[in-house]
Amino acid sequence: MDRYSLFRPASAFIAGAALLVATQSFAADKKYSPGASDTEIKLGQTVPHSGPGSLYGVLGRVGEAYFQMLNEKGGINGRKIKFFTADDAYSAPKAVEQTRRLVEQEEVLALFGSLGTAPQTAVHKYLNSKGVPQILLNTGASKWNDPKHFKWTMAGLPLYPTEARILAKYVLSVKPDAKVGILYQNDDFGRDFLGPFKDELAKGGGKAKVIAETTYDLTDPTIDSQIINLSKSGADVFYNITTGKATSQSIRKIAELGWKPLHLLSAGSTGRSILHAAGLENAKGIVAIRYSKEVGVPQFANDPEVKAFEEFRQKYLPNVDPDNTIAFAGYGQAVTMAEILRRCGDDLTRENVLKQASNLNGFHSPYMLDGITYSFTPDNYTPMKTLYISIFNGKDWDIVGKPYTE
Repeated sequence: MDRYSLFRPASAFIAGAALLVATQSFAADKKYSPGASDTEIKLGQTVPHSGPGSLYGVLGRVGEAYFQMLNEKGGINGRKIKFFTADDAYSAPKAVEQTRRLVEQEEVLALFGSLGTAPQTAVHKYLNSKGVPQILLNTGASKWNDPKHFKWTMAGLPLYPTEARILAKYVLSVKPDAKVGILYQNDDFGRDFLGPFKDELAKGGGKAKVIAETTYDLTDPTIDSQIINLSKSGADVFYNITTGKATSQSIRKIAELGWKPLHLLSAGSTGRSILHAAGLENAKGIVAIRYSKEVGVPQFANDPEVKAFEEFRQKYLPNVDPDNTIAFAGYGQAVTMAEILRRCGDDLTRENVLKQASNLNGFHSPYMLDGITYSFTPDNYTPMKTLYISIFNGKDWDIVGKPYTE
């Protein structure tokens, strides 16, 4: 036996121990919640692929295509994305059923980009009790800005009260003695726009007044009777708090009646597919909040971010119209979700997903107008505070004046 052989077992032990420590240290750098592993990240979403809100189903198809593109390029931090976009038909009970399936059966890491105030309200407490991120929601309800009580939920759109107050300020600036008629969706979505608008209008000294208001339900086949009654009320301002087919129907009916009020529309209902269904000429003069770019229009034809979307659309979604702004919105949110995951690195816990999402302050989505960024902070979930007023000219949206910052 040579003199070194006595030390070999000890040397081997030390080397093995060092390797074990190194391996444990390397493993310790990686942290996972359900839905994440060394090779995969599972994400979920519920949107209406069918039913009265089916126009918004394209959000899910865009998400599928975007993550397919990323996976073909190697995924995010070496992990492939498995994305589930489930159909809730804009129904609260179906949203509950599908969300539970995504969390309990598919075990997704997080949900993002789900749509609708009523459907998302139905799963709000459930997801917070489970500690599952419910982020970048396609709804701007004020309730989503409550990090103290519901820290797992964050909106992805301008908050409805922010929109409503700015629209009311605009009315007061151009029609200080306005007579306002309002049609609103009979749920939390509609009421979240209604109250703040009235409150802001009241600050104008009392000359501008709401003289008529009426509601509609998502299951109503048409809203013609509501529009006819509002047109007969004497209102010279129409505040249109509708979504999907109801928006298209209301725009068409106003044109048929020859009623020409100052027409205010919520930003979430200004998508090209909605306006096309109404007739672009019929939508001329509509006023809305603006924070996003348009696709398929000359105004942004040379914008690098719009061009990148168009290349993506042509390759992965050729059946989607080139001017589908809802699709572009879905693209912007998918890009944002991918950025959140990139920032997570190897700490793919639900807690870290929430941390990265709530620190997006300053991040610019390709969907946003230049100069607009997310404003999320851990103690304030307002998605964005800077917004523009815009007017539809029959083809494009014209930005009016300087942005409003809340």
